[in-house]
Amino acid sequence: MDNLLPSSIFPIPHSISSLTNHQKTATKGHLINSCTKSYGIFPSFSPLNQEFSPGSCIIDIFPDCFSFNLVTKKDKEKNDKTRIQELDNMVLHNSLSPLTALIITDASIKNDIATSISHVHIANRPLTKIVYHAAFVTSTEAELFTIRCGINQACSNKAISKIIVVTDSIHTAKKVFDSSSHPFQHYSVVILSELQSFFISNPNNSIEFWECPSHLKWRLHHDVDKDSKSFQPIPIFPCKISWDFCKKSDSNDIIKQWKMTFQASDGKENHFLDLLDDDFNTIEPSYTKGGPWLQAFGHSNLLYAHMIRAITNHAPIGEYQLRFFPYKDFSCPCNNYPIKSRRHILHECKRFNRYWNPRRDSLSYFIMFLITNPNAFAFTNL
Repeated sequence: MDNLLPSSIFPIPHSISSLTNHQKTATKGHLINSCTKSYGIFPSFSPLNQEFSPGSCIIDIFPDCFSFNLVTKKDKEKNDKTRIQELDNMVLHNSLSPLTALIITDASIKNDIATSISHVHIANRPLTKIVYHAAFVTSTEAELFTIRCGINQACSNKAISKIIVVTDSIHTAKKVFDSSSHPFQHYSVVILSELQSFFISNPNNSIEFWECPSHLKWRLHHDVDKDSKSFQPIPIFPCKISWDFCKKSDSNDIIKQWKMTFQASDGKENHFLDLLDDDFNTIEPSYTKGGPWLQAFGHSNLLYAHMIRAITNHAPIGEYQLRFFPYKDFSCPCNNYPIKSRRHILHECKRFNRYWNPRRDSLSYFIMFLITNPNAFAFTNL
């Protein structure tokens, strides 16, 4: 099937061609058609909805009716075993109650098509499986939708007084109660409306969200995870696209171009020091949390300054100074090298041997070298 159907057959209402001359004149900056597969955008924002109004939102009216059970991050191996035991105990405690609905959710994306699955367990009732497919949505939207479907199924049973949602995406579940402006408000409004009615019907009704990381392979969640990855859906065009997916696609395209420019010799120059991550892959630029270099060195301005000088080779060392003063002597004070170069400092110079590891091209070892050798790449009279 041809992914790009002619715009004359399926006109795109959000394309540049739909703008009036006045709109084009009033618009600042460059314009591009972000997605030619779309003929509409899913509604995302709803900041003025009553569900988010102070005094009317669910966290103000029913603050004690919902809770989050999170995984502690300290001892990973020990906590994994403890978490599995906690989940088993929770199921054992609630499995025989006809008043409790246990919802296990997961979502996966293949070829830009999301599969959202919820398994609803209620005592003395057959397992209910809810499966939905959606094209051009993000994983967060797919996870929110499957939570929405599970809660809707549970709330439709008037006998239910307690809902337990088990998910591997607890940060997504928290979006339900986030009253700030975000592109998932449309999903949040529907879920909050369901929960409002659920809590109003009985003040003792409650909902719990349990975090279950996928790597645990806990039996009930693992079954849902396998189900979500077993489908091979085929997209049918044209179809609507979510605002967040559109933003993510454009962002990914920009990052790819950014990385290509960065890897070109004229983009980062010949003196740039390529470092490796813990898997010994070359570190590439990223906008997430300031990028990999800022994440590693951002806690110390002094250390970050030394790192910048070393990586760019713009440092008070002979190799750099020789570019401007070619007739001066810039031999290393260790008397073992004619020019004090970056490579010599990192791998050979005896004055900087307080920490030694042959893999100083690895970011983690490079950090240790700069910490244990504070005079390296520093403006000192060495």
